[in-house]
Parts: sequence; structure tokens; C-alpha cells
Amino acid sequence: MSEWDSGKNDGKPGWNDQPAAVADASEGKQSRQDRKLIDKLVMSMQVEQRRSRRWGIFFKFLTFAYLFGIVLLFKFPLGQGLESATGGMHTAVIGVDGPIAADELASADNIVSSLRSAFKEPDAAAVILRINSPGGSPVQSGYVYDEIKRLRAEHPDKKVYAVISDIGASGAYYIASAADEIYANRASLVGSIGVVAGGFGFTEVMGKLGVERRLYTAGESKGFLDPFSAEKPEEVAFWQSVLENTHGQFIAAVQEGRGDRLADDPRVFSGLIWSGEQALELGLIDGLGSASYVARQIVGHENLVDYSRTRSPLRNLVDQLGVSVGHGVAQYVSEQRLELR
Repeated sequence: MSEWDSGKNDGKPGWNDQPAAVADASEGKQSRQDRKLIDKLVMSMQVEQRRSRRWGIFFKFLTFAYLFGIVLLFKFPLGQGLESATGGMHTAVIGVDGPIAADELASADNIVSSLRSAFKEPDAAAVILRINSPGGSPVQSGYVYDEIKRLRAEHPDKKVYAVISDIGASGAYYIASAADEIYANRASLVGSIGVVAGGFGFTEVMGKLGVERRLYTAGESKGFLDPFSAEKPEEVAFWQSVLENTHGQFIAAVQEGRGDRLADDPRVFSGLIWSGEQALELGLIDGLGSASYVARQIVGHENLVDYSRTRSPLRNLVDQLGVSVGHGVAQYVSEQRLELR
């Protein structure tokens, strides 16, 4: 038997020893690679944990700052009173912006509160109603109109001026007509002395779909103008009388406020809306000018101080988040209410 067969090689590596050495080297290399891989994995996990902790701290701090800001806004609300310290004689400004309704910024409560504050302030030489509104509720407009009249009678030395910017129509003009004088831009939209109420009728659609309306009432007119039932001539006539009665109230208020300044033109009360230049010719306004112009040239105190009420911080936050959009759409679709337009 040869030494190759017997495995004896006198200390020299043979073919049986060589594969074992290679295998040991290979296993050692693989072990080192595994350890490196494990080390990298552990380090990566540690980095990720540190990063997660940092982001966690950041978001906790952001949430705390956000909540702290809300608390500060409620504790020290902005815009609920005067815009700034009066600093002597000035002209008070009260905004009438957007739809006039009980649940809007231009509600009677907000406007009347601002008016009372302005009239009570001895340093307010006059009051300017800065109007940018298409109108709205005749009830809310009537409340403001009556309060302006009352305050003017109580404080005869303090005049009220209405200044219309983009639009002062319908209920907004109703309010403006209570002022001593009305001003607007030549391109402003003024007037629209009328009343409107609208709805929808679904009877034909229901018939095509095979839907039957079942309405149960106690009181013969409780289902008055139901949009899912056929119109009744007597109900339409009654509703028209309500609109005409409200229109008559509107006309009487404007005539009382404007007096002989109104042109003898039947179109004035037709519901048409006019430009500022046309409104001046018809006697709907007294001149062309801005709030600054009136304060400087008419009142004589160009320092304007805003007495307007503003939305609460929470309401602004909700509006910014878009929650009010869905509420507004639902309200528009579901409600049918009388409006001055």
C-alpha cells in the first residue's frame, strides 16, 4: 500500500488534509461575514430607534405647541373687541361682511354689539358701516336697521355713514338705508330692493321613479309648499302675499331712511341692482368714496378704529380644516328660507 493510500505522508499535506483546511478557511470567512452582517443590522436598528425617538419627541413638542397656542387664543382672544387702542378721537368702523344671518359673522347680534360699543365710546367721532354683503335675512337686517335708528336718536351728535365696497344689496342695503349718508364706489353693486324665496319641485321625477309621497299632517296647511307634492294655487297665492308684505316693509324702511333723496322712479323698488354711478343718480347713495375718504373728508378724523366682532379662534380653526364646507352645502340644500335679495 502506498503512502497516498494509507494517508501517511511524513508531515506533508495530502489530498485528505487539503479539503479540510479549505473548509475551515471558508467557514471562518462565512462566520466573519455573518458577524459583520449582524453588526450592521444591530447598528441599523439602533439608528432607526434613535430616529424614531427624535421624531416622536418632535411630534409631541409640535402637538404641545399647537394645544398651547389654542389655549392662548382662548385666554387672550384676538379681534373680539377693538382693533387697537383708540389713542384719541377717531372714526369707528364696523364691518358688515358676507351673508346676513343669525349664524353668520354678519349677524344682528354681532353688528348691534359693535354699534353699541362705538356709540358708547366718547372718542368715536362718527361710525362707518363698511358693507360688503349680498344681503340675507330680513329679520336680521330689520334688527340692525331698528338699532341704528335708536342709537342715532339717542346720540344725535354722532353720525352713521354706510360705505359700500363691492356689493351692498338687498338686506345689506336695508341696513345701509338707516345711516345718515351712504357712499359707494362707482363700480359697486347697490340696491336689489326685493324679496326672494325659492325651492324645488320633485313630483315629476317621483312619478317616473314610481315613488309615492305619503305626508301626514294635523292642520290643513301644515304641508305648505311641500316640494314632494303638487303645487296648490291657493298656497302659492298666500306665499306671494307674504313676499309682497315683506317687500312692502323693505320699501317703507328705505323710504323712511332716504326720504326725498330717492328718485321718483318705480324701478328703484323693482329688485334691480345698480352700479354706484347709477345708484347716485337714483338717490340710493349720497356720494362716491371709500371709508378712508369719508373719515378724512366728511368726518374729519381719518384715524380708523375697527369695532367689528370677529369669529372665535375655534371657529376659524374649524373653517380652515374645511368642516364648514360640508355644513354649508348641507344647509343650502336642506333649507328654504326667506331672503332679501
